Amino acid sequence: MRRTRRTSLCLAGVMTASALLAAPGVRAAEPTDGHLTDLVNPFIGSQNEGNTFPGAAVPFGMVQLSPDTGHSTGYDYAQHRIRGFSLVHLSGVGCRIGGDLPVLPTTGDVTQTDYAAYAAEFSHDDEQASPGYYRVGLASGIRAELTATPRTGVQRYTFPATEKANVLLNAGQSLHKKVSSQVEILDDRTVRTTITGRGFCRNTLPYTVHTITRFDRPFTAYGTWNGATLTSGSRTGGDGAYVRFDTTRDRTVTATTALSYVDRPGAAVNLRAEGGRSFDAVREAARRAWEQRLRTVRVAGGDETRRRTFYSSLYRSFLAPNVGSDADGRYRGWDLRVHRAPGFTYYQNWSLWDTYRTQAQLLSLLAPREARDMALSVVRIAEEGGWLPKWGYATAETNIMTGDPVTPFLTTAYQQGLLHGFEERAYRVLRQNADGVPPAGLAMAGREANAEYIAGGFAPYVKGRPQTKLGDSDYHQGGSVTLEYALSDAMLAQMARGLGHRDDAARYAARARNYRNVFDPTTGFFRARDASGAFAGPADPARSVGFHEGTAWQYQWLVPQDLPGLIGLIGGARATNDRLDAFFAYDRLLADPERTAREVWVHGNAYDYYNADKYNPQNEPDLIAPYTYLSTGQPWKTTDVVHAALTLFTDTPTGMTGNDDLGTMSAWNVLSSIGLFPVQPGYGTWGLSTPVFDRVDLVLDRRYWPSGGLTVTAPGTSDAERYVQSVRTDRAPYERTYLTTRTLRTLRSLAFTVGPRPSEWGTSPKAAPPVLK
Repeated sequence: MRRTRRTSLCLAGVMTASALLAAPGVRAAEPTDGHLTDLVNPFIGSQNEGNTFPGAAVPFGMVQLSPDTGHSTGYDYAQHRIRGFSLVHLSGVGCRIGGDLPVLPTTGDVTQTDYAAYAAEFSHDDEQASPGYYRVGLASGIRAELTATPRTGVQRYTFPATEKANVLLNAGQSLHKKVSSQVEILDDRTVRTTITGRGFCRNTLPYTVHTITRFDRPFTAYGTWNGATLTSGSRTGGDGAYVRFDTTRDRTVTATTALSYVDRPGAAVNLRAEGGRSFDAVREAARRAWEQRLRTVRVAGGDETRRRTFYSSLYRSFLAPNVGSDADGRYRGWDLRVHRAPGFTYYQNWSLWDTYRTQAQLLSLLAPREARDMALSVVRIAEEGGWLPKWGYATAETNIMTGDPVTPFLTTAYQQGLLHGFEERAYRVLRQNADGVPPAGLAMAGREANAEYIAGGFAPYVKGRPQTKLGDSDYHQGGSVTLEYALSDAMLAQMARGLGHRDDAARYAARARNYRNVFDPTTGFFRARDASGAFAGPADPARSVGFHEGTAWQYQWLVPQDLPGLIGLIGGARATNDRLDAFFAYDRLLADPERTAREVWVHGNAYDYYNADKYNPQNEPDLIAPYTYLSTGQPWKTTDVVHAALTLFTDTPTGMTGNDDLGTMSAWNVLSSIGLFPVQPGYGTWGLSTPVFDRVDLVLDRRYWPSGGLTVTAPGTSDAERYVQSVRTDRAPYERTYLTTRTLRTLRSLAFTVGPRPSEWGTSPKAAPPVLK
């Protein structure tokens, strides 16, 4: 692979240093004959509601150019007709959004304007994808190829020899709900569109995208359409345009489309900045960008399937959030005004209820410069839009999901040292969010039940309460919302203490114990309370009400700030371990890990959240639950559960556990495979479990991680040899089951010795992750 000399030297220096510190007998992370991008399968998760997309993108790019087959979020591997190749997709979300400007090549007369009617058939036998590139042969005889830059998508079509080679640009249809659309043919090579849509999981606020498409040669004919009415020779239309080429001699047509959320001039700026190169040059640049990202982690050991699922997960972890600012630094804020991003890149698309648990921490480790800009972007949203977001798409709040996920997202950035110089600005908007409720005039719902939570110590569950804002309501999920608010208070308390706000820190730390107020001692589980304070719904924790996308069984472990306190409520370590064992079906797990994961844990499709008393590895509420054993004196069981869960990731279109949710599940795979997991999301605590690779080399940015790199070794790790016998950090014995970010910043080597049976390592009460006070 071609790299800049600076990158090569940096990489070589880190790898050499890591090699010097590696455990004896463990060879350096193995090179591949080709490229790490060759190990990525973009089709993983594209079937059974994994909702990933196989199309072309660069890391964190504004554009994700990918085929749409009629599935609500874009691509479904089980379908065989492509409606168009559209510009915007989110990896693994559960609701429709994006899909703007689906473009499809056709031949012959243009007679249809509905993309469900003119969709092209294809076969997976003639389809391939790799990072930054997608290709498919259509049944019409046309070959379509896609690649991308950060703000442009490039399409190359190879037509049969014909005088009627068409490209259809459909502005009126997409994955979202249309509000308005406009199409203009500017000259004999250029088409411009403006598209406004809304949707996602509810009828949320609208957003607008502007596109400009430049073809590599002149059209021979063109037209536009409004609804079902086609007008040949027309230059303006409401819903779409077609352009025609003569391919009797030159059979290829290339189009570059630039996107802007700012305005029409912004799209033109992006086209000038990133367009103008050949398709092959753009494809090669995209591959190099992905290769550089993937090379931040090099692994040795494990079979090829495990390496493929690992690097495919690492790839998906770098797909979002997405660049929101144009090449000139302008972006459209949540006040719908145009702003500039001085000294940073503005990002958008915030699946915070998901990503605060895994992906935020992974990016802080492997992409800290981008993670810093992402955190600053969220602060900007609050300063310009009036309040912090919950689930933001483009320039609008959707208010999808509940609780307070933005707080641990931003406190993670603070704890990782990413907010240097902006700490007080971030704290100011976090404090506003933690102590208040957004005014009625703002779209953001914030902590909707905060008044009751602060006054009474819990968020009430009020079934059927009329919603005052679009999206989900915290009042409909009072049980889980209380736990989420308390977790966020705990993390904000640590930030307040670090910044010297002692009174605030004490206040938030006291509120962090509010999880106790929804614990029912008669059942031994958390239960939602109604507005009067009475416990609501069935006593059976598997049939509980007021828990968002889960049950009381799954939410009972969401107290990472005070697991000893939770253990005390349950009845002590023995009772807690018994309950954990029941939750994970541990006896069955030991006998057959993979079957238990697939037949006991996964009890339905990706959206079967309720009526279950077992671990749900397909959804977010109990992602950190396997690591609870680190606090109960049985850390070897964490390894047993984690390694069983990892079998759910396979190298097939169905190889995703649930929706990926903008890299959440993928980041879980990456971190758990390495053996480092953020067990207190929002704080700098990394739980330890047995890695699945003999060796992992992490290349780290010295500006944020002074060590410059970390080598994790576990020689001989396997299904049979998976239990930690001892751990050494930079050759010194280490007995705790966690590392802090402070330690991790300077650490050069983390060495696991593994064996066939559990050991005494990590079983001391002092070895457990800390209580956040």
